[in-house]
Amino acid sequence: MPDELTDEMAEDDEIAGVLAAIGPRLRAVRERRGETLTDVSRASGIALSTLSRVEHGRRKPHLELLLRLSKAYGVSLDELAGTAPGPAPVTARSVDDKAVLPLTRYVGGLHAHKHVLPAVDERPSRPRQKSHEGHEWLCVLSGRLWLALGEHDLVLTAGEVAEFDTRTPHGVANAGLGAPVEYLVMFGPQGERPRARVKPSADRGHAS
Repeated sequence: MPDELTDEMAEDDEIAGVLAAIGPRLRAVRERRGETLTDVSRASGIALSTLSRVEHGRRKPHLELLLRLSKAYGVSLDELAGTAPGPAPVTARSVDDKAVLPLTRYVGGLHAHKHVLPAVDERPSRPRQKSHEGHEWLCVLSGRLWLALGEHDLVLTAGEVAEFDTRTPHGVANAGLGAPVEYLVMFGPQGERPRARVKPSADRGHAS
C-alpha cells in the first residue's frame, strides 16, 4: 500500500506539472506566431478572458479548449501539453516568404530558431513592425539584415548581434541584393534571455 500511494502521488505531481506548464506554453506558441489574444479568440471562438486566465495559470484548460487551440495553432495536443513521445524530425516552415527552422522543440521558456530571408533584386520597403511581450536576441550568420527597431534602422552583417525588448515595435528585411540572409533568433516570451555564466578575466591569456 505505501508503494502504491507513493506512485499515485508521483503521478499527481506529474499531471500538476504538465497542467502548470500549459499556460506559458500556449502563450509562447501564440507569440511565436505573432498573434494577439484577440486574434486567437476570434479564430478559436474562446472568450478573451478565458484565454488570458489560462495563459497566466489562473484557470486549468479543459479538453475542448485545448482541441480548439490545437486546431487554431496547427499543433498536436501532445505538443501543447509537452507530452510528445519523442523528438520528431524538424523541418523548416515558411512564414511570410521566410524560412524558419525551429532548433528547440519545447515551446515554453527560451526557444531558438534559424531564419532565412530569400534573396531580393531591389531594396525592399521599410520592414513591417510588430510588438509583443518578450525579449529577443538575434545573430546574423550571413548576408545583411535590416532591423527596424522603433524609430531606428540598423543594418547588421555576419557576426553582429542585436538584443531588444520585443515590446518595442520591430521588423526585419533582407538589406542585401542578390543573396539570402541567415540569422539565429533566441526568444523568451516572458522576458527570458541568454545568460553568460563565465566572464572573461582581464589578465586571461597573460599567464605564463
